[in-house]
Amino acid sequence: MSRFFSAVAGGVLVVRVCVAAVFAQRPDPAQGRQVPGADGSPAAPGAARGPVAPPPPLTQAAIDKAAPILAAAREALGGQKLMALKSLDATGRTRRVRGNNLVPIEFELNVEFPDRYVRKDESPAEEAAPTSVGFAGTDLLQNPPPAAPPARAGAPPTPQAALDARRAQLLLTAKQEFARIALGLFAQGFPAYPLTFGYAAQAQAPQGVADVLDVRGEGNFAVRFFIDQTTHLPIMVSWASQLAPNQVIVTVPDAPPLPTIAPGAVVIIGPAAPPATATQEQKDEYAKAVLALRNKALATPAENRIYFADYRDVDGLKLPFRLRRAIGPDTSEETTFDRYRINPKIPPAKFAIPK
Repeated sequence: MSRFFSAVAGGVLVVRVCVAAVFAQRPDPAQGRQVPGADGSPAAPGAARGPVAPPPPLTQAAIDKAAPILAAAREALGGQKLMALKSLDATGRTRRVRGNNLVPIEFELNVEFPDRYVRKDESPAEEAAPTSVGFAGTDLLQNPPPAAPPARAGAPPTPQAALDARRAQLLLTAKQEFARIALGLFAQGFPAYPLTFGYAAQAQAPQGVADVLDVRGEGNFAVRFFIDQTTHLPIMVSWASQLAPNQVIVTVPDAPPLPTIAPGAVVIIGPAAPPATATQEQKDEYAKAVLALRNKALATPAENRIYFADYRDVDGLKLPFRLRRAIGPDTSEETTFDRYRINPKIPPAKFAIPK
Protein backbone atom coordinates (compact mmCIF):
# COMPACT_ATOMS: atom_id res chain seq x y z
CA MET A 1 0.00 0.00 0.00
CA SER A 2 1.24 3.49 -0.81
CA ARG A 3 0.25 7.01 0.09
CA PHE A 4 0.70 9.81 -2.39
CA PHE A 5 0.81 13.44 -1.25
CA SER A 6 0.11 16.28 -3.67
CA ALA A 7 -0.27 19.96 -2.91
CA VAL A 8 -3.72 21.48 -2.62
CA ALA A 9 -2.91 24.89 -1.14
CA GLY A 10 -3.03 27.27 -4.05
CA GLY A 11 0.16 25.99 -5.61
CA VAL A 12 2.26 26.87 -2.57
CA LEU A 13 3.72 23.37 -2.38
CA VAL A 14 4.12 20.54 -4.82
CA VAL A 15 5.16 17.34 -3.02
CA ARG A 16 4.72 13.83 -4.33
CA VAL A 17 6.20 11.10 -2.17
CA CYS A 18 5.52 7.41 -1.79
CA VAL A 19 5.13 6.14 1.79
CA ALA A 20 5.57 2.34 1.91
CA ALA A 21 3.31 0.69 4.48
CA VAL A 22 5.73 -2.17 4.92
CA PHE A 23 9.53 -2.22 4.92
CA ALA A 24 10.83 -3.25 1.52
CA GLN A 25 14.43 -4.16 0.84
CA ARG A 26 16.22 -1.69 -1.37
CA PRO A 27 15.93 -2.70 -5.04
CA ASP A 28 18.99 -4.16 -6.71
CA PRO A 29 21.10 -1.31 -8.10
CA ALA A 30 22.00 -0.94 -11.72
CA GLN A 31 24.57 -3.50 -12.64
CA GLY A 32 28.00 -2.69 -13.88
CA ARG A 33 31.54 -2.11 -12.85
CA GLN A 34 32.66 1.21 -11.52
CA VAL A 35 34.05 3.73 -13.96
CA PRO A 36 36.98 5.87 -12.76
CA GLY A 37 36.56 9.60 -12.38
CA ALA A 38 38.22 12.04 -14.69
CA ASP A 39 41.33 11.99 -12.51
CA GLY A 40 41.53 8.20 -12.65
CA SER A 41 40.34 7.69 -9.05
CA PRO A 42 37.44 5.29 -8.42
CA ALA A 43 34.03 6.76 -7.75
CA ALA A 44 33.57 5.07 -4.38
CA PRO A 45 30.30 5.51 -2.45
CA GLY A 46 29.72 6.68 1.06
CA ALA A 47 30.43 10.21 2.28
CA ALA A 48 28.37 12.75 4.16
CA ARG A 49 26.16 15.10 2.23
CA GLY A 50 26.62 18.84 2.24
CA PRO A 51 23.79 21.30 2.86
CA VAL A 52 21.62 22.71 0.11
CA ALA A 53 21.32 26.51 -0.14
CA PRO A 54 18.79 27.65 2.49
CA PRO A 55 15.31 28.76 1.42
CA PRO A 56 13.96 32.24 2.19
CA PRO A 57 13.25 33.05 5.86
CA LEU A 58 9.80 32.35 7.26
CA THR A 59 7.25 35.14 7.28
CA GLN A 60 5.49 36.19 10.47
CA ALA A 61 2.15 35.26 8.89
CA ALA A 62 3.41 31.71 8.23
CA ILE A 63 4.77 31.46 11.79
CA ASP A 64 1.43 32.61 13.25
CA LYS A 65 -0.53 30.14 11.11
CA ALA A 66 1.68 27.25 12.21
CA ALA A 67 1.17 27.90 15.93
CA PRO A 68 -2.30 26.29 16.38
CA ILE A 69 -1.27 23.29 14.26
CA LEU A 70 1.75 22.71 16.50
CA ALA A 71 -0.37 23.18 19.63
CA ALA A 72 -2.79 20.51 18.42
CA ALA A 73 0.08 18.15 17.60
CA ARG A 74 1.66 18.59 21.04
CA GLU A 75 -1.71 18.01 22.68
CA ALA A 76 -2.14 14.78 20.68
CA LEU A 77 1.34 13.64 21.72
CA GLY A 78 0.63 14.11 25.41
CA GLY A 79 -0.30 17.69 26.28
CA GLN A 80 0.62 18.35 29.92
CA LYS A 81 2.50 15.03 30.10
CA LEU A 82 4.65 16.22 27.21
CA MET A 83 5.26 19.56 28.91
CA ALA A 84 6.39 17.71 32.05
CA LEU A 85 8.91 15.54 30.18
CA LYS A 86 12.39 15.91 31.66
CA SER A 87 14.16 12.81 30.35
CA LEU A 88 13.55 9.82 28.14
CA ASP A 89 15.39 6.67 27.17
CA ALA A 90 14.61 4.01 24.61
CA THR A 91 15.98 0.80 23.16
CA GLY A 92 15.36 -0.99 19.91
CA ARG A 93 16.94 -2.12 16.70
CA THR A 94 17.70 -0.68 13.31
CA ARG A 95 18.01 -2.61 10.07
CA ARG A 96 20.33 -0.65 7.82
CA VAL A 97 20.78 -1.32 4.11
CA ARG A 98 24.38 -2.01 3.17
CA GLY A 99 24.78 -3.16 -0.40
CA ASN A 100 22.30 -6.03 -0.84
CA ASN A 101 22.32 -6.84 2.89
CA LEU A 102 20.34 -5.64 5.90
CA VAL A 103 22.70 -5.05 8.82
CA PRO A 104 21.02 -5.33 12.26
CA ILE A 105 21.99 -2.69 14.85
CA GLU A 106 20.93 -2.71 18.51
CA PHE A 107 20.64 0.81 19.91
CA GLU A 108 20.08 2.71 23.13
CA LEU A 109 18.91 6.30 23.09
CA ASN A 110 19.11 8.72 26.05
CA VAL A 111 17.65 12.23 26.23
CA GLU A 112 17.81 14.67 29.13
CA PHE A 113 16.46 18.18 28.70
CA PRO A 114 17.51 20.87 28.15
CA ASP A 115 20.68 19.89 26.31
CA ARG A 116 21.74 16.23 26.48
CA TYR A 117 21.30 13.48 23.93
CA VAL A 118 23.26 10.38 22.93
CA ARG A 119 22.61 7.29 20.84
CA LYS A 120 24.75 4.17 21.27
CA ASP A 121 24.85 1.54 18.51
CA GLU A 122 26.06 -2.06 18.63
CA SER A 123 26.14 -4.36 15.61
CA PRO A 124 25.96 -8.03 16.68
CA ALA A 125 26.71 -9.23 13.14
CA GLU A 126 30.00 -7.35 12.95
CA GLU A 127 33.13 -7.62 15.06
CA ALA A 128 33.28 -3.96 15.95
CA ALA A 129 33.22 -1.95 19.16
CA PRO A 130 30.04 0.00 20.01
CA THR A 131 29.77 3.51 18.60
CA SER A 132 27.91 6.52 19.93
CA VAL A 133 27.11 10.07 18.93
CA GLY A 134 25.35 12.94 20.67
CA PHE A 135 25.97 16.09 22.67
CA ALA A 136 25.99 17.46 26.21
CA GLY A 137 25.56 21.22 26.07
CA THR A 138 28.39 22.48 23.87
CA ASP A 139 30.36 19.22 24.11
CA LEU A 140 30.38 16.66 21.32
CA LEU A 141 29.80 13.09 22.49
CA GLN A 142 31.29 10.81 19.85
CA ASN A 143 32.86 7.41 20.32
CA PRO A 144 35.32 6.74 18.89
CA PRO A 145 36.31 10.43 19.17
CA PRO A 146 36.93 12.27 15.90
CA ALA A 147 40.54 11.85 14.83
CA ALA A 148 42.70 14.45 13.17
CA PRO A 149 43.06 13.89 9.41
CA PRO A 150 46.31 12.10 8.53
CA ALA A 151 49.10 14.49 7.68
CA ARG A 152 51.03 14.05 4.46
CA ALA A 153 54.73 13.39 4.70
CA GLY A 154 56.58 16.63 5.35
CA ALA A 155 53.36 18.63 5.81
CA PRO A 156 52.76 20.62 9.02
CA PRO A 157 50.16 19.28 11.47
CA THR A 158 46.55 20.37 11.06
CA PRO A 159 46.02 23.78 12.73
CA GLN A 160 44.04 23.69 15.96
CA ALA A 161 41.54 26.16 14.49
CA ALA A 162 40.73 23.68 11.72
CA LEU A 163 40.28 20.85 14.25
CA ASP A 164 37.99 23.04 16.36
CA ALA A 165 35.93 23.97 13.29
CA ARG A 166 35.55 20.31 12.37
CA ARG A 167 34.44 19.42 15.88
CA ALA A 168 31.93 22.30 15.86
CA GLN A 169 30.48 21.00 12.59
CA LEU A 170 30.17 17.47 14.03
CA LEU A 171 28.39 18.92 17.08
CA LEU A 172 25.97 20.85 14.86
CA THR A 173 25.32 17.70 12.79
CA ALA A 174 24.51 15.71 15.95
CA LYS A 175 22.04 18.37 17.09
CA GLN A 176 20.38 18.53 13.69
CA GLU A 177 20.05 14.74 13.56
CA PHE A 178 18.28 14.70 16.92
CA ALA A 179 16.13 17.68 15.88
CA ARG A 180 14.65 15.65 13.01
CA ILE A 181 13.82 12.77 15.34
CA ALA A 182 12.50 15.16 18.00
CA LEU A 183 9.87 16.43 15.55
CA GLY A 184 8.30 12.97 15.45
CA LEU A 185 8.60 12.51 19.21
CA PHE A 186 7.66 15.95 20.53
CA ALA A 187 6.60 18.15 17.55
CA GLN A 188 9.07 20.77 18.71
CA GLY A 189 12.74 21.58 19.06
CA PHE A 190 14.60 21.66 22.37
CA PRO A 191 16.44 24.39 24.29
CA ALA A 192 19.87 23.35 23.00
CA TYR A 193 18.64 23.64 19.40
CA PRO A 194 15.51 25.81 19.04
CA LEU A 195 13.42 25.63 15.88
CA THR A 196 11.11 28.05 14.09
CA PHE A 197 7.97 26.78 12.33
CA GLY A 198 5.98 28.32 9.48
CA TYR A 199 2.91 27.11 7.64
CA ALA A 200 3.59 25.90 4.07
CA ALA A 201 0.55 24.07 2.67
CA GLN A 202 -1.86 21.19 2.94
CA ALA A 203 -1.13 17.81 1.36
CA GLN A 204 -3.88 15.42 0.30
CA ALA A 205 -3.55 11.69 1.00
CA PRO A 206 -6.04 8.81 0.53
CA GLN A 207 -6.58 8.58 4.31
CA GLY A 208 -7.00 12.34 4.81
CA VAL A 209 -5.18 15.65 4.76
CA ALA A 210 -1.78 16.60 6.20
CA ASP A 211 -0.66 20.04 7.28
CA VAL A 212 2.84 20.84 6.03
CA LEU A 213 5.13 23.14 8.02
CA ASP A 214 8.50 24.60 7.10
CA VAL A 215 11.03 24.24 9.92
CA ARG A 216 14.20 26.30 10.33
CA GLY A 217 17.16 26.06 12.69
CA GLU A 218 20.81 27.00 13.13
CA GLY A 219 23.27 26.07 10.39
CA ASN A 220 20.88 26.27 7.41
CA PHE A 221 18.66 23.58 8.94
CA ALA A 222 15.53 23.37 6.78
CA VAL A 223 13.00 20.53 6.75
CA ARG A 224 9.34 20.08 5.88
CA PHE A 225 7.21 18.62 8.66
CA PHE A 226 4.00 16.71 7.81
CA ILE A 227 1.25 16.45 10.48
CA ASP A 228 -1.95 14.41 10.05
CA GLN A 229 -4.92 16.80 10.17
CA THR A 230 -7.23 14.22 11.76
CA THR A 231 -5.02 12.61 14.41
CA HIS A 232 -2.64 15.62 14.69
CA LEU A 233 0.25 13.15 14.91
CA PRO A 234 3.49 13.64 12.95
CA ILE A 235 3.74 11.67 9.69
CA MET A 236 7.08 12.60 8.16
CA VAL A 237 9.96 15.05 7.85
CA SER A 238 11.74 15.62 4.55
CA TRP A 239 14.77 17.66 3.51
CA ALA A 240 17.12 18.07 0.57
CA SER A 241 20.89 17.56 0.52
CA GLN A 242 23.60 17.51 -2.09
CA LEU A 243 25.37 14.32 -3.05
CA ALA A 244 29.08 14.13 -2.30
CA PRO A 245 31.35 13.26 -5.26
CA ASN A 246 32.05 9.77 -3.92
CA GLN A 247 28.32 9.01 -3.71
CA VAL A 248 27.97 9.01 -7.49
CA ILE A 249 28.88 5.70 -9.11
CA VAL A 250 29.03 5.53 -12.91
CA THR A 251 28.89 1.99 -14.27
CA VAL A 252 29.19 0.41 -17.70
CA PRO A 253 26.51 -1.77 -19.32
CA ASP A 254 26.48 -5.55 -18.91
CA ALA A 255 29.14 -5.68 -16.19
CA PRO A 256 28.98 -7.68 -12.90
CA PRO A 257 27.05 -6.19 -9.98
CA LEU A 258 28.91 -4.04 -7.49
CA PRO A 259 29.71 -5.92 -4.25
CA THR A 260 28.60 -3.13 -1.87
CA ILE A 261 26.78 0.16 -2.25
CA ALA A 262 26.33 2.67 0.57
CA PRO A 263 22.81 3.91 1.34
CA GLY A 264 22.03 6.96 -0.78
CA ALA A 265 24.69 6.33 -3.39
CA VAL A 266 23.51 7.06 -6.92
CA VAL A 267 24.31 4.41 -9.53
CA ILE A 268 24.30 5.59 -13.16
CA ILE A 269 24.76 3.38 -16.21
CA GLY A 270 27.20 5.23 -18.41
CA PRO A 271 28.41 4.64 -21.95
CA ALA A 272 30.44 1.57 -22.85
CA ALA A 273 34.14 2.03 -22.24
CA PRO A 274 36.24 2.46 -25.37
CA PRO A 275 38.40 -0.50 -26.43
CA ALA A 276 42.09 -0.65 -25.63
CA THR A 277 42.78 0.23 -29.27
CA ALA A 278 40.80 3.49 -29.08
CA THR A 279 42.52 6.72 -29.99
CA GLN A 280 43.37 9.27 -27.34
CA GLU A 281 40.61 11.49 -28.73
CA GLN A 282 38.04 8.70 -28.19
CA LYS A 283 39.29 8.14 -24.64
CA ASP A 284 39.05 11.85 -23.92
CA GLU A 285 35.49 11.97 -25.26
CA TYR A 286 34.57 9.03 -23.05
CA ALA A 287 36.07 10.73 -19.97
CA LYS A 288 34.09 13.89 -20.76
CA ALA A 289 30.85 11.89 -21.06
CA VAL A 290 31.42 10.21 -17.70
CA LEU A 291 32.27 13.54 -16.06
CA ALA A 292 29.09 15.11 -17.48
CA LEU A 293 26.98 12.31 -15.99
CA ARG A 294 28.63 12.72 -12.59
CA ASN A 295 28.24 16.51 -12.62
CA LYS A 296 24.55 16.23 -13.49
CA ALA A 297 23.98 13.89 -10.53
CA LEU A 298 25.95 16.17 -8.19
CA ALA A 299 23.85 19.16 -9.27
CA THR A 300 20.59 17.38 -8.36
CA PRO A 301 19.65 17.53 -4.64
CA ALA A 302 18.71 14.21 -3.03
CA GLU A 303 15.48 14.07 -1.01
CA ASN A 304 15.79 12.55 2.46
CA ARG A 305 12.78 11.44 4.51
CA ILE A 306 12.00 10.03 7.94
CA TYR A 307 8.55 8.47 8.35
CA PHE A 308 6.95 8.10 11.81
CA ALA A 309 4.45 5.31 12.41
CA ASP A 310 2.87 2.94 14.95
CA TYR A 311 2.18 5.52 17.66
CA ARG A 312 1.35 3.92 21.03
CA ASP A 313 0.52 5.16 24.50
CA VAL A 314 3.50 5.22 26.90
CA ASP A 315 2.64 6.59 30.35
CA GLY A 316 0.31 9.19 28.85
CA LEU A 317 2.51 10.09 25.88
CA LYS A 318 1.98 9.03 22.26
CA LEU A 319 5.30 7.87 20.85
CA PRO A 320 6.22 6.31 17.48
CA PHE A 321 7.47 2.72 17.62
CA ARG A 322 8.56 2.57 14.00
CA LEU A 323 10.71 4.94 11.91
CA ARG A 324 11.70 4.49 8.29
CA ARG A 325 14.39 6.45 6.47
CA ALA A 326 14.56 6.87 2.72
CA ILE A 327 16.99 8.60 0.40
CA GLY A 328 15.32 9.36 -2.90
CA PRO A 329 13.11 6.37 -3.75
CA ASP A 330 15.19 3.90 -1.70
CA THR A 331 14.70 2.82 1.90
CA SER A 332 18.00 3.14 3.73
CA GLU A 333 16.98 1.86 7.17
CA GLU A 334 14.05 0.97 9.40
CA THR A 335 14.05 1.41 13.16
CA THR A 336 11.77 -0.42 15.59
CA PHE A 337 11.55 0.65 19.23
CA ASP A 338 11.17 -2.05 21.89
CA ARG A 339 10.73 0.21 24.90
CA TYR A 340 10.51 3.81 26.03
CA ARG A 341 10.94 5.01 29.62
CA ILE A 342 9.53 8.38 30.65
CA ASN A 343 11.47 10.61 33.08
CA PRO A 344 14.01 7.97 34.12
CA LYS A 345 17.07 8.77 36.20
CA ILE A 346 19.86 8.65 33.61
CA PRO A 347 23.37 8.01 34.96
CA PRO A 348 25.67 11.00 34.29
CA ALA A 349 28.20 8.59 32.75
CA LYS A 350 25.87 8.21 29.76
CA PHE A 351 26.71 11.80 28.80
CA ALA A 352 30.43 11.70 29.60
CA ILE A 353 32.85 12.89 26.92
CA PRO A 354 34.65 9.82 25.45
CA LYS A 355 38.36 9.75 26.16
